[in-house]
Amino acid sequence: MAASLSSPLSSLRDKFGLPNMARHRNLASAALIDSLGTGMLLAFVVVYFAETTTLSLPAIGGAITIARFIAAPTAMVVGAMIDRFGTRRVALTGNLISAAGYIGFLAADSLWEVVAVTMLTQVGAVTYWTCSTGLVALAAEGTERTRWFAMLHTLRNVGLGAGGALGALLVGSGEDNLGLRLLVVANVISYLVAAFLLARWRPAEQKPETPASAAAERTETTSKYSTVLRDRRYMLLATINIVFVFAALVLSLLIGLYVIEALHEDPWIAGALLLLNSAQVALTQTVVSRWMERFRATRVIAVSCLVNAAAFGLFALLGMAPSWLVLAGLIAATVLYSIAETTATPLYENLSVALAPVESRGRYLAVYQLSWTFGQTAAPALLTFLLARESWLPWIFLAVLSVVAAPAVLVLERLINSRRPDQAAVAGAPV
Repeated sequence: MAASLSSPLSSLRDKFGLPNMARHRNLASAALIDSLGTGMLLAFVVVYFAETTTLSLPAIGGAITIARFIAAPTAMVVGAMIDRFGTRRVALTGNLISAAGYIGFLAADSLWEVVAVTMLTQVGAVTYWTCSTGLVALAAEGTERTRWFAMLHTLRNVGLGAGGALGALLVGSGEDNLGLRLLVVANVISYLVAAFLLARWRPAEQKPETPASAAAERTETTSKYSTVLRDRRYMLLATINIVFVFAALVLSLLIGLYVIEALHEDPWIAGALLLLNSAQVALTQTVVSRWMERFRATRVIAVSCLVNAAAFGLFALLGMAPSWLVLAGLIAATVLYSIAETTATPLYENLSVALAPVESRGRYLAVYQLSWTFGQTAAPALLTFLLARESWLPWIFLAVLSVVAAPAVLVLERLINSRRPDQAAVAGAPV
């Protein structure tokens, strides 16, 4: 009877591109709860300090910038910790650090208190995200791993969206900023629950989580960051990822400004485009990833770069389009952008893990995380500077980057194929 039930369930799971979560529900639940809590407070951090302290907005912005600057080296430290103590332990430690930082929000009043608690939350977040792809590596291998990345990308979007909506409802409730304080408390609880779930999660493969002392000593002596920096494949992967980071920040940095300031459209249109992207990712991500399994991963990523370039080119052209065409053009460009996101993201995240040797995976993932840090640091100033010059400039810049990234991915494929046959299979190339 159990076998007869498992077969239809397995078939249904395969149809929708879902991974087997039998042993890993705690991992999926932790990711969803973490995203839900983050989404609740993400848009209200500056608002929180503006309402609960006497600091000016420039002072708050400066405090957050200083905190992020101090926390910048976190990924490098975390990489070594992952190699020594294991991904799961370090990830749940990151959640606990974040919880401690947000508890500090409730008491922060002076400038340096804001710097301190914001730095803690940034350290916790970077710690967790440096570990995040490594957690999937503990849960699955091969095609199943790509499905995990697809599902977690879906859960992340759902959690952030639902958390943002819940945060917007809570922020204005009660008196004396009660709603804002409730948001912080809810976020603390979400991080504690996520840490608890990770603590209870037991991956099937325990070797990376419980390294013997001899293995740990070997890792310390043979796995240095210089090894990662000499790995041409991985450094090319991290460099190309900066292009994806810039593209990923389009919705949060550019869409609102472009729609309202450059195209002179109503603000609700920008919100609707964000909702369209979230809905498309949530509803199609796992199915699209299943469809992509038959193709070479690197070729899919290269094509997605060109799709992104087309989307950015269309965004740029809308500044010269007649008003009756603008809304349809925005929708079409957002759909193209979302297609590129759903096709490439799980495959690229899988490459970041698959190309990293197991014994030094932490350091490799730390370098990969630094490409995110660099992109997230550089993009706001660069893209808004270009937008201030000409409304089409940031879109053309992003389109050119995406076009250049496509052949770079094919170069990466050749480098993968020239090294190890087992890793050539990751790119989808014949072995």
